[in-house]
Amino acid sequence: MLPTDAFACFPGQTWEKVLSKVKKSVVFMDDRCSESLHWNGGAALLFEAGARNIKQFSSFEAGGQNEPKAVFVVSTVLKGRTADIIKDIISLSHFQYCVVFTAVPHSIHLLANSVTSDLEGNPVFEQFEEKLCEWMGDMNYTAEVMYAPVVFAPLTQQLHLLPAFSDIFPLLEVDLDAINEKRPEKRRFGSLMDVDMHSLPPELQIQIKTLASVLNALFEFINTREESFSVGPMSRLIAGELASHPLAKNRRKAAPNKASIVFVDRTLDLTGAVGHHGDNLVEKILAVLPQLPGHVTDIQVDMLELTHLKHAANTQGVLAPGSLAQNQSATARLLWETMLVAKQKEAVMEVRRQLVDAASKENLPIKMSLGRVTAEQLSSYVQLFRDSVGVLESHSGVLQLGLAAAQTLRHPALSRWDACLAFERLLLQALGDSDLAVVLKQLLPLVKSSESGTGSDSSSGSGLGFGELSVDDLLVLLVYVYSLAQEACPGGPEEDKHVERVEKELIGALTLRLTQQTSLSPLLQEITGASGLEELTMERAHSALESVFETLRGIGHARDHLKQFSSVYTPSDGVHQATYRPFLKQVLEEIFDPDRRECPDIEHMSGGLTDLLKTGFSMFMKVNRPHPSDHPLLFLFLVGGVTPSELRLIREVVSTHKSGTQVLVMSTRLLRPSDVPRFLFNTDRLKPDIGV
Repeated sequence: MLPTDAFACFPGQTWEKVLSKVKKSVVFMDDRCSESLHWNGGAALLFEAGARNIKQFSSFEAGGQNEPKAVFVVSTVLKGRTADIIKDIISLSHFQYCVVFTAVPHSIHLLANSVTSDLEGNPVFEQFEEKLCEWMGDMNYTAEVMYAPVVFAPLTQQLHLLPAFSDIFPLLEVDLDAINEKRPEKRRFGSLMDVDMHSLPPELQIQIKTLASVLNALFEFINTREESFSVGPMSRLIAGELASHPLAKNRRKAAPNKASIVFVDRTLDLTGAVGHHGDNLVEKILAVLPQLPGHVTDIQVDMLELTHLKHAANTQGVLAPGSLAQNQSATARLLWETMLVAKQKEAVMEVRRQLVDAASKENLPIKMSLGRVTAEQLSSYVQLFRDSVGVLESHSGVLQLGLAAAQTLRHPALSRWDACLAFERLLLQALGDSDLAVVLKQLLPLVKSSESGTGSDSSSGSGLGFGELSVDDLLVLLVYVYSLAQEACPGGPEEDKHVERVEKELIGALTLRLTQQTSLSPLLQEITGASGLEELTMERAHSALESVFETLRGIGHARDHLKQFSSVYTPSDGVHQATYRPFLKQVLEEIFDPDRRECPDIEHMSGGLTDLLKTGFSMFMKVNRPHPSDHPLLFLFLVGGVTPSELRLIREVVSTHKSGTQVLVMSTRLLRPSDVPRFLFNTDRLKPDIGV
């Protein structure tokens, strides 16, 4: 099997071990593993393998009187909170046989239990098996604990996400301060690039080592020897961990296939992550439709239009929602891939074409129309299918994607997307023409635009309806500005003082706006730590916003250590306008450059003594050092998330360079602009949740 085909098969393969154990059992699964299963075929896989029931992994769930067998599938370490939940479920049930699958390998369980030496067998798993029998109430009952890396969600054959690592995000300047605080003054790190694994909190070490282990399992399955490269401090830690993975040594000696893997930090280009310039249908679907509960990527599609029910209070929640994950139909899978990487106009035309094809096949009375595709037109095509259950079932994948497109195109929040895009374009030009203080002042009218906190006054903001922007949108725009400010308008000490004054004004105006809100969004609740308006005092809001601006000041320095990729901003030259240059495009163009120059910013991570010797000798004599384009297969791993428009960009660069290299993409999540403020201002990046 070719490595590319094996890559496409691997996520499904990881579930085989679980499927072999679920017969006649009730399955308890955590959210991250459920999301992986969702993109690998869904609950149907478990039921076809003989499972009786599937339940949430929660202390409030239990097996029934006649359910003697349980299978637990978790993405976390088997201790602390995870172990407590398993104990609670077993205590409320009548199990005689329990199987536990964890996506964290035994070697990392040793680390989590502070065992440094390698022990024979799997003592941590064996101890846990004893505990399971204890909780079941009879040491003669059967218990099994094993490792299964069920963390891959194959969105397409060329793109895999890892939901279990969706909260990993590259560290920021404020995190460096937190690390240094606990170190003696003489041993403090000068920059994030100096930080090593041992100086990280145990939770983050466990996450990084688990990620390296699941990637090693992937390379083992596809029988491939990889060369690891990194761009950015967090990528450096992950690539280094994979390069020195203890189980990889023997695999690399024998593996017939070769590939390069390049890890890239998301924080090196936050402009692309928060920007609304993508012209991509899926980006808009992800931004405006509600998320599937417990999922990071997928959304809920309202299926009411496939019935004759009307929208009313009593029909709310009557139907299970549709989604973007279409595993059953090849036609729907191809349509989803087109929607993911095509421009919006091409994507909606393809949705219409597929609906017309499906209707024609079933002899439905479709009225053909050319020209612009509208939400009403797509809805009317979808509704043709609702009178026949058989027809509905055979085209359900395409219908769900058609409804997702229609519901997005007519969504009221789409006007805010366009408003953000228009303002970003203005800001991009203003950053080159003015200093940062002047640019920030342009945001003040937007913050003050709504006395009531609803942001409904659209008279300000150059008449472009910017008054509709919420506080969440304003935080996204602030990230956009600060991610470019360092290189677009560097400034000096005087300028810094001016910026500080405007920042104080902005903090004051935002504090006032926050306390006048009629309700707090989930993001604002997380940032302020207030679950409702009654808890939000002026002091609390002000203090939260001060720390927001402290983080913002640091994000412009993320590329300071880079020599070649230090800028994503091209200023106006009087003829051409200022432009944003995607970081990923620069990295890929460098990789595929026919001259194969050595790039100081793409660091090769040495895995063994031979590599180290090569690196050492290259200081004295000409030695060909590994280059990412050495092999016919290149994996790109984006740490902290990838956007749909970046997926199109990758495809375009590869096709332009005609290098013959196949590029496969992996990432921790598919990013929405609104995800970024949560990662920057509220996530404890140093202590991810590992279930302990």
